[in-house]
Amino acid sequence: MGETRKIVAILIADIVGYSRLVGTDEDETLSRLRDLRSDLIDPAAAAHHGRVVKRMGDGSLVEFRSVVDAVRCAVELQNGMLERNSGLSPERRIEFRIGIHLGDVVEESDGDLMGDGVNIAARLEGIAKPGTICLSEDAYRQVRTRLNSAVTDLGLTNLKNISEPIRVYSLQVGIPINLKPAASVEPASPQQTLAELAPLDRPSIAVLPFQNMSGDPEQEYFADGMVEDIITGLSRIKWLFVIARNSSFTYKGRAVDVRQVGRELGVRYVLEGGVRKAGNRVRITAQLIEAATGAHLWADRYDGALEDVFDLQDQIADKVIGIVEPNLQRSEIERSRRKHPDNLNAYDLYLRALPHMAPVTPADARIAAGILQDALKLDPNYVAAHARLAHCHEILFSHLGFDDTERAAALRHARFVITSPTDDATALAIAAFQIFLLSKDHEAALSSIERALSLNPSCAAAHYFGALIYAFNGKPAAATAHADRALQLSPFDPLAFQAHVALGFVALLEARYDQAASHYARAVHGSPRFGVLYFNQAIALALAGRLQEATPIVRRGLELQPDFRTRVYAESGVTPELIVKVMTGARLLGLPD
Repeated sequence: MGETRKIVAILIADIVGYSRLVGTDEDETLSRLRDLRSDLIDPAAAAHHGRVVKRMGDGSLVEFRSVVDAVRCAVELQNGMLERNSGLSPERRIEFRIGIHLGDVVEESDGDLMGDGVNIAARLEGIAKPGTICLSEDAYRQVRTRLNSAVTDLGLTNLKNISEPIRVYSLQVGIPINLKPAASVEPASPQQTLAELAPLDRPSIAVLPFQNMSGDPEQEYFADGMVEDIITGLSRIKWLFVIARNSSFTYKGRAVDVRQVGRELGVRYVLEGGVRKAGNRVRITAQLIEAATGAHLWADRYDGALEDVFDLQDQIADKVIGIVEPNLQRSEIERSRRKHPDNLNAYDLYLRALPHMAPVTPADARIAAGILQDALKLDPNYVAAHARLAHCHEILFSHLGFDDTERAAALRHARFVITSPTDDATALAIAAFQIFLLSKDHEAALSSIERALSLNPSCAAAHYFGALIYAFNGKPAAATAHADRALQLSPFDPLAFQAHVALGFVALLEARYDQAASHYARAVHGSPRFGVLYFNQAIALALAGRLQEATPIVRRGLELQPDFRTRVYAESGVTPELIVKVMTGARLLGLPD
């Protein structure tokens, strides 16, 4: 009998006082329950990508790949019951209580789910008040920036038959959140706001309402909707704190200095922009500003037709999110370099390691590994550091003689990431690629990429590494789709060269050798110290019959990576069809096995 372990969001719902309702009128209660299942529960689960695992009398167990989807489904269920109970006497009302947990479960061969993840969700449901939703801390972390309902922190709670107390949050549908800071049009004084937000020592941003520069009232809705999409997208970036819409929109229609906004909201960065309409076309401008200095970090403009307003909103929001993220990270790296060594925290150390990851050389990997190990001493559960450290060990494995100790270390850190309940999409994507390269566990790698994209569909890293995994796995259409999407989202990303690596392997598979060589040349331009890229380019040129052009490229590759062996392709989980093509080109060049 087969079984599979995985991390999922579990929703368990049941009816409050079901036995009493059945005792009062069994036929009516059972009829209403059947109607609820067919008209509300099952459609809501399907609409939010859930799978109804089983019925438990009056209860249901539903599996979701995303906590966001699970909570949206739960809110829809509770709102649906509010409508259905309207006008009914209290004794005839059907009310749900719902528990949601993100955790590890075992899927049996028949599709049933077992394990602690299910048990915790069941206990959360048991303590929920009628009409509410109880979330574990692991689940709440995934959605805390997206909720528009009142949330109560119930603190550490002892749940029946669960060995350790769990922090629980109760979500009451239909009651607005009491936001802080800047919850009113009259913002708090800078001293008050800074005092409230002083503990926040992480990158933070406020997205201000975009200015309607055309005077057309209709554009207010377009501009506000686009800003909301940008806020939602940026909220999915694990390392970035994003001020909620209700706070940033208190500045709508006001002329403010971004430095004032930074002081009042306690943020490091401000994104602002404008919308101008001309005929059936619209121009959007956006600029990213460092709040403390007023310095512009990035600015751009986008033009589009208003034929499909929602599609245009999505396109612009995705482009802005994709470009803002790497610009913010570059600014944060510079900020960490300016800090005194005595004041470095785990995040600062992580940032200091990143520039040493870009060259993909053993010497730099060793430096980065040392810094990341220091970060993990400060925060042993820092998944982003684990993911990068896995990459460091993979570089040392593939460049320095395929030492199994390095392979084991890389897999240990990568598996820590993919088995954790993290909402860091980039860390999941990096770890997924290491799992693919070093264990050839294609299913686990692709599952982690899908999980990353469910957390953040605009995560460029997930698309870049997804493109590589699909290309190495011999799936050109999926590889091309991910590569194109990644380049669209974040064309100036430090990982952009990986898209051309993926597209190069796709071209090799399809015997388009000249195009493959062109893609590898672009990859070399993007990462000129990564030796294997030169060998990829030379192999493509050799297969295209351009051996004379390939010779100096091989020479440069050997200067960067003198111990290069073509064994690296076989060790990297590359599909046999692709290995045959690579080895044919390598033999034409006389490269060592």
